[in-house]
Amino acid sequence: MAGTASKTQIILAQLAVALMVAFVAVGVAWYGISAEVRERIWQNLLDRPGGTMTFRFILQPIMATIAALFDGVKDARTGRSPYLWTIFSVPEKRGSRLREGLISTARIVLLGLFMDLIYQFIEFKSFHPAEAVIMALLLAFVPYLLLRGPCARIARWWRGDALKNEIR
Repeated sequence: MAGTASKTQIILAQLAVALMVAFVAVGVAWYGISAEVRERIWQNLLDRPGGTMTFRFILQPIMATIAALFDGVKDARTGRSPYLWTIFSVPEKRGSRLREGLISTARIVLLGLFMDLIYQFIEFKSFHPAEAVIMALLLAFVPYLLLRGPCARIARWWRGDALKNEIR
């Protein structure tokens, strides 16, 4: 997200972060942090792709990929450094770049939180809020994080070829 974010985008990102923090806090308060809880979380996470609502395992990563593509093309146009590389190697830019990613994926993360809430009530007849946060991040934010840089590289390569063709 090379440009400035609208107030709505910023509010959605703040809402996503607030909900994730609240979900994790409620999850820890309700269930604690024990070996049994960690085992249940892993088992539940591994069982999700085979259960109901498996379409979200395609829908959310595709939406994150589209967001990464748009932001990667903007990065290529403006000549910005690769996204994930900058996050890992330039500490002074880490926060702002992560914020950009969160703003771009806030709607997808919120959708993921609510889809997992519905899934858990259908499948488990209960709610494990921290698991919803893990799933939302795995399906929405992680694909964006991994794909924005390669999308920018492809866009730079493509723009380079397009510029060479215009010169000829």
